[in-house]
Amino acid sequence: MNKILEGIQKFFFNEATWIALGKTSLKIVVILLLTGILVKVGGRVIEKVFLMRQRSPLAYSERRQNTLLKLIQNILTYVVYFTAIITILSTLGINVAGLLAGAGILGLAVGFGAQSLVKDVITGFFIVFEDQFAVGDQVQIGQAIGAVEEIGLRTTKVKSYTGELHIIPNGNIAEVINYSIHNSLALIDVSVSYESDIPVVEKLIEGYLKDLSIKYEELVKDPVLLGVQTLAASEIVLRVVAETKPMQQHGVARNIRRDLKEFLEENDIEIPYPKMVVYQSK
Repeated sequence: MNKILEGIQKFFFNEATWIALGKTSLKIVVILLLTGILVKVGGRVIEKVFLMRQRSPLAYSERRQNTLLKLIQNILTYVVYFTAIITILSTLGINVAGLLAGAGILGLAVGFGAQSLVKDVITGFFIVFEDQFAVGDQVQIGQAIGAVEEIGLRTTKVKSYTGELHIIPNGNIAEVINYSIHNSLALIDVSVSYESDIPVVEKLIEGYLKDLSIKYEELVKDPVLLGVQTLAASEIVLRVVAETKPMQQHGVARNIRRDLKEFLEENDIEIPYPKMVVYQSK
């Protein structure tokens, strides 16, 4: 018992012990401070590099740049923190080489049981570097339809327009419909009565559609009247096609329908609607 007390007393009242402990603590604090600085400065440097890339005369895709920016910043964070942990362990006198060798063997064993995780990571890399879709794109992945919130190494997050957040493992993504790459088409059907003079109506609508792209910036070019689409039981349906910027077709279609309704009324062109005729027998 006395030997134990003497050992404790020597440890706590040994000047060399406290000096070594202070040096070790100071090294750990410095490592943590440098880690935080490297993560912040590295993130800012990456942002600056991508901003310079935007000003380049070469082809630039904002959606792809945003995705790569977040991915590279995440990788930088993981690498810096992993290096910091290894450095701190080495400072504490732990055999890092032996620990890494043991971790490698353990990782190999775990790898056989984590094939789905490896599949998720590999698929995530291919999604980014093949530019299948990017952050901000409107996509459909299985039953999930919405905007891509985040593309990680393991999962992809899609937020639907009603607010639900779908978290999808990358390895489960078999087919993707991307609505944001190419321009969209708005289809507007206009109904007129059989009594209407179709050539006159077509000429009026064509005149209205001319220069409409100036009014709506979502339009890529002026809409086109295709002609008679359907001969229904009580109406003639004319179809208008408008090319819009990606995912703007629904709003444009609603605005053009509203304006066309007012335009036809101003020109005394009847828009048919169901009517009930009652005959009274004598």
